[in-house]
Amino acid sequence: MFDWLFGSPCPLDPAAKNWVETRLAWLQDEFGEDELLTNPIILPTPTYFPDPYDGSRRAARVLFDRVCGYAGIDPAALRLEFIAPRPYDNPLYLVNGTGEALPTAAAGLYGGQVICLSEDELPYPMALVGTMAHELSHHLLLGANRIDPEVYDHELLTDLTTVFKGLGIFLANSPRHWDGNHTLWPGTELRKPEYMTGAMFGYALAVVAWVRGDDKARWAQYLAPGVRGEFWQGVRYLRTTGDCLLQPPSRPA
Repeated sequence: MFDWLFGSPCPLDPAAKNWVETRLAWLQDEFGEDELLTNPIILPTPTYFPDPYDGSRRAARVLFDRVCGYAGIDPAALRLEFIAPRPYDNPLYLVNGTGEALPTAAAGLYGGQVICLSEDELPYPMALVGTMAHELSHHLLLGANRIDPEVYDHELLTDLTTVFKGLGIFLANSPRHWDGNHTLWPGTELRKPEYMTGAMFGYALAVVAWVRGDDKARWAQYLAPGVRGEFWQGVRYLRTTGDCLLQPPSRPA
């Protein structure tokens, strides 16, 4: 309520904030600074996804080819397979220590030149785009030998790559983190999720808007309400403090 008077705090703890900024800078080094500045923010609208979608494997294949294009990957270099849903008459749901449900199956899997998608997600095309973007980011990182698969932030970095490539909205709206998978950030007592949280997506997208000088960020309307709040809090923090490893390119006076 009093952000105008006291400023807006960063939505992340110091370790998570440092990780987001450091790894975005690393992605710039890997893929080129221009990509962070110029990659379009892909939106869940017919402009970006004009193809008819009926939940079939064929429609998912068309969707996959389009997401490959947005990620800068030749779809012919990959084989897309589907995992049939498992027929449980009485499914077993696992929970973590706080009673929250844990996933019983992966929505997608990456294995070299093969990407597998669960048929359970076929009825939900925009969530499916998020899964595709995540698995394609595995390909960009592991397939190109950019990272060791055993690196401590492997899944986190895979999520962040979707943001860097302009596909972050889809995972931000259906993040793949669960409290039961928290460990600690190296050298700290602060909890580290295995996958990016909504707040991490919100702040990462805020950094993208900050670096681009995109003050209005009209695309933020497509974020889920909680993530959208984290995004605007991050934007206010960056505008107020300028406290970020990444800075907007210097402009001529």
